[in-house]
Amino acid sequence: MQNDRKIRVAVASSDGIVVNSHFGRARDFYIYEVSENEDTVLLEKRELVPICETGNHDEGRLRDNVKRLSDCDYVAVSRIGMGALRVMNEYGIAAMELPGEIEDSLHRIVVYDQIQGLMTTR
Repeated sequence: MQNDRKIRVAVASSDGIVVNSHFGRARDFYIYEVSENEDTVLLEKRELVPICETGNHDEGRLRDNVKRLSDCDYVAVSRIGMGALRVMNEYGIAAMELPGEIEDSLHRIVVYDQIQGLMTTR
């Protein structure tokens, strides 16, 4: 991460404690802003209509949900399908399967972002 860079992470969680939701079934996304020194601020909780709510994949709903998360740099989920991953990439969002405690997942994303910053020019 560049100096003073802050990243936004949407976390799929049913309880706000652990990353425990599959992207397609997630209703609640906790939006965090995280700085390089890992100061973390919970900005909001966003409720989305699950993509796979009826058991079928809804492409229109998928795109709507990704658009609603497009202000985020990363999305942390327990699982994500290839179709959703493709759409995330189209919007420049990095989706990561990081089940476990939210705090640990955010730490892993910060480290990943720092490594990416060493390899690319932003």
